[in-house]
Amino acid sequence: MASNRPAPEAPFIPASDESESFGYGSYRADEGPWEEWNPTEDSVDRVRGRHRVAKQRGGFARSSTVLGVGVMAAVGAGGMASAHTGKSPVSISLPDSVTHLFEGGGSSSAPKATGTGLSGVGVSADSTKSGGAGEALRTRIMAQAEQQQSKADSKATAAALAATEKQTADAAAKAEKDAAAQAAAAKDKAVADAKQAAEAARLAELAKQYTLPVVSYTITGTFGQPGAMWSSGYHTGLDFAAPTGTLIKAVHGGTITEAGWAGAYGYRTILTLDDGTELWFCHQSSINVSVGQKVSTGDVIGRVGATGNVTGPHLHLEVHPNGQATAIDPAPWLRDKGLNP
Repeated sequence: MASNRPAPEAPFIPASDESESFGYGSYRADEGPWEEWNPTEDSVDRVRGRHRVAKQRGGFARSSTVLGVGVMAAVGAGGMASAHTGKSPVSISLPDSVTHLFEGGGSSSAPKATGTGLSGVGVSADSTKSGGAGEALRTRIMAQAEQQQSKADSKATAAALAATEKQTADAAAKAEKDAAAQAAAAKDKAVADAKQAAEAARLAELAKQYTLPVVSYTITGTFGQPGAMWSSGYHTGLDFAAPTGTLIKAVHGGTITEAGWAGAYGYRTILTLDDGTELWFCHQSSINVSVGQKVSTGDVIGRVGATGNVTGPHLHLEVHPNGQATAIDPAPWLRDKGLNP
C-alpha cells in the first residue's frame, strides 16, 4: 500500500509581541504565531498510489467515531446474547461525558442517559416478559411440533382403527363363510343320511319279497372268470356250492317258463319275474315244478346236484334282464334286491 511523504516543515519565525496564549497564563515561544504557509504543486511532492488519506485534525472526531462503533458493537452483542441465551437483558449506562458527546452539547442541563438493556432493543414488552425473542421463538416452534405430533398421532390412530375394523370385517366374513359351509355340509349329510335310510327301508321291504336260492352255501365261482370250461370263454353266472340234495328256493315270485334238461347246464329251471327278468337255476339233481306254474318267494323249485358240465355239486345261477340271451352279473342284482350273497 502506498504512503504519503511528509510535507516540509515551515520555517519558524517567532513573534515579537503576542499578548495572548492558548491554554496557558503566559506566552510560550512554541505556540507561534507562525508564518502562513500555502503549499503549491511545486513545493509538495506528488503522492503516489491510488488512495489519499485525509489528515484528521483534532482528536475528538476520531474518539467519537471509535466510541460510536464500540457502542454499536455492544448493542449488537447484548442483543445477540439475549436472543441466544435467553438471559435477562444487561443494562449499560453511559457516563455524562459520553452522553454529552452524543447529544452534541455541553450544557449541564441536558438529561442524563439512563441505563437501558441493549438486549431489549427491537423486542416488545410482551416478548420480554415471556423470556425474550428467543423464548417466544422456542415456544412457537414447540407449539408447531406438538401440533404436528398430534396430527401424526391422529393419523396413526385412524390407521390402526381402520386396520382393526378391516380385520374384524374379514374375521366376520370368514366366520360367516365357515358357518355357511358347515351348514351346507350338515345339510348334505342330512340329505345323504335320509337317502341312505330310505334305501335301507326299501331294501328291507324288498328283502321280504326276495330271498337267496340256497340257505347254506359257499361261493366257488363268480361272474366273468375266464376259463376253457365254459363255451363262451368266461363264467356267465354265480356258483353256490352246496351238498347234493340241498333245497333250491324261488328268489322271487313269478312263473316257471322252462323246466328240464339243458345240455351243459344239466337239469335247468327258468323262473320269469313279472318285469320280464329270467332267473336260470342249473345243474339240479331234481326239479320240483312244471312249466306255467306260479310260485312265490321262498317256494322250493328243485335240489342242488352235479348234472351237466360240472366238477362238483353246486347251483349255477344266471340273470337275464328282459329275457335277453346275454347274462349280467348276479351279485349286484341280488344286492339291489336287499340280498348279500
